[in-house]
Amino acid sequence: MSIAEAEARTTVAPPRTKVRRRKGHDGMGTGPLRGLLPLVLLLVIWQVVGDPSSPYFPPPSKWVTEVRPLLDDGVLATAIGDTALTVVLGLLIATVLGAALGALVGANRTLDRAAGPTLEFLRVLPAAALVPLAALLLGYTLEMKLAVVILPATWPVLLTVRSARRAMSPVLLDVPRTLHLSWWARTRKILVPALTPSVLLGVRVSGPLALIIALLVEIVTKINGIGALLGTAQATFKSAQVFGLLVIAGLLGFAVNWLVTRAESAVNVRLTGGGR
Repeated sequence: MSIAEAEARTTVAPPRTKVRRRKGHDGMGTGPLRGLLPLVLLLVIWQVVGDPSSPYFPPPSKWVTEVRPLLDDGVLATAIGDTALTVVLGLLIATVLGAALGALVGANRTLDRAAGPTLEFLRVLPAAALVPLAALLLGYTLEMKLAVVILPATWPVLLTVRSARRAMSPVLLDVPRTLHLSWWARTRKILVPALTPSVLLGVRVSGPLALIIALLVEIVTKINGIGALLGTAQATFKSAQVFGLLVIAGLLGFAVNWLVTRAESAVNVRLTGGGR
């Protein structure tokens, strides 16, 4: 090969370089942590200008003092675990249920038209209105909390998957029939990869919603969880403890959203072949 050809090849095909996203020392993106800086700044300002004797707006240091007994007794850890368990289980069940129903309804126009009014009625039904019925049928149990959480958290997944299934190209669906693939092979190789982005989009909406409903149920029913502690603190006029528990609930919501985002990124990388 001549020198001119070598130079031309070098010019046309420069060396490939890998562009890496900046990450923190722990290997995770630092973007979500930077998003907490405004909250930290607000708490610092509140601490500086806050009045420790205020019964309504005590400074953050007072929050820590009021929440610490709950932490020392193990009550806070148990409450966080119960709320987190409700949110995670409810979100998982709602995701599976919403994806299955969305794919089923979206695949059949007749079924979509027949079930449409019923689905719309259930979608607009307030979650708070389900609490008395669920408590009557299931008692004040984890199952009752899950039942109330699952129904509202199902709709974002169901609606996005139904729309995605209806929008799928008929050509894409004819390919597996032409190849005489089995139902399981069609589902695994065609439907699941095509509908997964819509499932993940619905889960991003359902995650915070599941936490909100779980806290609401705990506040109303006093079933063990962060919401029950919030309700008790409010009833006993412990404003500092209320603020502290609100921060903890917010951090739990931040963690849920972060986990959902990380899972979405991992699945997208796998679907696009980026993990090879």
